[in-house]
Amino acid sequence: MNEWIGTTDVRIEEPTVVAIGKFDGEHMGHRKILERMKKIAEEEGIATAVFTFGTPPSAVVGGAPKEQINTNAERREKLREAGIDYIVEYPFTPEIASMTGEEFVLDVLLKKMNMQAIVAGPDCAFGKNRSGNAALLEAMGPKYGFRTLIIRKEQDGGRDISSTYIREELRNGNIEKANQLLGYEWSLEGTVTRGNHIGGSLLGFPTVNLEVPGGKLMPRYGVYGTIVELEDGTKVRGITNIGDNPTVQNDRLNHRVRIESFLLDYTGDLYDTKIRIRFLHFIRPEMKFRSLQELKEQISRDIALLEEKSVDI
Repeated sequence: MNEWIGTTDVRIEEPTVVAIGKFDGEHMGHRKILERMKKIAEEEGIATAVFTFGTPPSAVVGGAPKEQINTNAERREKLREAGIDYIVEYPFTPEIASMTGEEFVLDVLLKKMNMQAIVAGPDCAFGKNRSGNAALLEAMGPKYGFRTLIIRKEQDGGRDISSTYIREELRNGNIEKANQLLGYEWSLEGTVTRGNHIGGSLLGFPTVNLEVPGGKLMPRYGVYGTIVELEDGTKVRGITNIGDNPTVQNDRLNHRVRIESFLLDYTGDLYDTKIRIRFLHFIRPEMKFRSLQELKEQISRDIALLEEKSVDI
């Protein structure tokens, strides 16, 4: 595995089959492209390479950047797990923003990435004013000696599987549907921080609080059945609340999204350790309770609902 992150100084010596795109979520549609790449690489004895940007282009050229299903670090992790040989996460510089689609193919994909073949979707777009597309790749291939394979979109019930589709499902709290489209369980990961200190002391449930990762899409506010993976590899069932915690007021934590998980069958100090929270089921929307006792009773009901579901950890 070789990676170029945040630099334009890219040079791949061996021939490659390339895929380009945001790869946000690395969902079932992306996997179809990656699997086809790997098959071509095996057949032709060449390496696999993915080109993507470290910063969404819309964030640089004046548009509103979309929150990401996965952070850049999570995207790289998924590509590593997929067995990709080279990852190029390019900075979106003024120079590359001004490149035409043809210049991008010549100067980046051919010159820097030694592309011998490219796998893309029918709606691929690159270069200034989206001047590069599938038709351009097919036209340039014979002239410059690379092979182009355009892969039909993976579909779900007649709709293309896309990052946009998955974002919609996450924002609606349809976590099970989002997981189906992703092909794995959507997750949050980070370092455990100190919260309101009411979980163990007042509610009787051990809790962990997670800082919201910057740029990461948050699903619908509410309570979810989750699996919490600890730094030592231990997996613990839990219920996780995402929202602004309207029942508990604390000036130090107000005005930001909070992620708090109540852990089942676990005791221990997790402060400053890294965890991953895998989201399995939507239990209920976030609610405001008149007292901590009401909140405690509702958490007990949430746990009972979670325990009715068969959860494989």
